[in-house]
Amino acid sequence: MSPKQVVFKKASRDKSVAVYLAKRDFVDHCDIVDPVDGVIFIDPVLLQGKKVYVMLSCTFWYGRQDEDVMGVAFRRDLFLVTRQVYPELQDKDKLTHTKTQQKLLRKLGDNGFPFFFEFPDNLPCSVALQPGPSDVGKKCAVEFEVKAFCGQSQNEKIDKESSVRLSIRKIQFSPEISELVPSAETTFEFLMSEEPLTVKLSLPKETFYHSEPVTVNVDVTNSSSRNIKDISVSVEQVTNVVLYSNDKYVKSVAKEETKDSVPCGTSLKKQYTLFPVLTHNKDRRGLALDGRLKHEDTNLASSSIVKQEVMKEVQGILVSYKVVLRMMACGTLASSEVSLEVPFRLMNPKPEPETGDGRLHSCSHTRFELAEILLKQCSVSDGRSPLLLLQLRVMECDPETVSQRTWYLRSLNEST
Repeated sequence: MSPKQVVFKKASRDKSVAVYLAKRDFVDHCDIVDPVDGVIFIDPVLLQGKKVYVMLSCTFWYGRQDEDVMGVAFRRDLFLVTRQVYPELQDKDKLTHTKTQQKLLRKLGDNGFPFFFEFPDNLPCSVALQPGPSDVGKKCAVEFEVKAFCGQSQNEKIDKESSVRLSIRKIQFSPEISELVPSAETTFEFLMSEEPLTVKLSLPKETFYHSEPVTVNVDVTNSSSRNIKDISVSVEQVTNVVLYSNDKYVKSVAKEETKDSVPCGTSLKKQYTLFPVLTHNKDRRGLALDGRLKHEDTNLASSSIVKQEVMKEVQGILVSYKVVLRMMACGTLASSEVSLEVPFRLMNPKPEPETGDGRLHSCSHTRFELAEILLKQCSVSDGRSPLLLLQLRVMECDPETVSQRTWYLRSLNEST
């Protein structure tokens, strides 16, 4: 039995127009972007001879939505395209329709009209800065929206009663796993010390998934005359607002402070584990988050992947991550801080296709359905106790986001 197709519908207040979309997340694959395909349903009687238009917009917000200063609103349209869908400019039977549109048109009948948009290559992904408690109504975000409205022309003022707006997201998944292992190594020389301090910082891979622990390998060889104390390791989110001010925000999203020390003439090799998740940073003002739809949870913003030929200035908000190692080099006369950093990516994994054998291609199930499916694949009598423990962990953890559940499933499949 094929799974049911989910369709998102939203109608105007006066019921004259309605928008139908099969999905609200559109993936940027770096070489191409999923097109926006949907259907507009109209009521010719309520339209009273007016035309119907559909608009796709990408907007950068940097203030209140309902205010402007000297006639200038706190927004900038990065992309805006409008098309007339009724009366139709071309015979819809002669147009090429996607499978989703074909199904919707058969269901909606003669009052359904298809629309199709393609994203240009230079648009950013959906992202927003987390507001503070006093920032009511304010936001700094890149948002996408599909709007349908009616009127005598597309340039006249839009009547809210006969218009409908549906938010969508442009997202990126992690690219193919690369064999690159991020690492950095340097030496520090101090006054009145014949030998240097050698520090090496490395990660097991370049890309980590949201809610996946980040393991950090630290190797310190202290041949200097100073004592190394107060070693700390942190994951820092670097957010560049490049559109209007080129502001840069650096926020620590996970940190481990230790009392580890490396006396002169000794060395230290140790692995630290950090958990950069939104759960521990929900009240942090200015933290970059992935764009969210209404009533849905989100996660820390994914790392931005920008094509080489695209100008960064039109991206609105760029996000990157790095692991930073800090320590104090204490001497007889003075002390100084020593630091080293390594960049990495934090992203969502690509959803896996349905295999037809009961395994999940994405995490659209509830945690109770998830636990039931997992436990059916393993019994206590099969001797795989570590796998069973992992299954029980999935059942009890109550994951907050789709990406988190995807990572647990990926761990499960690898363990089998």
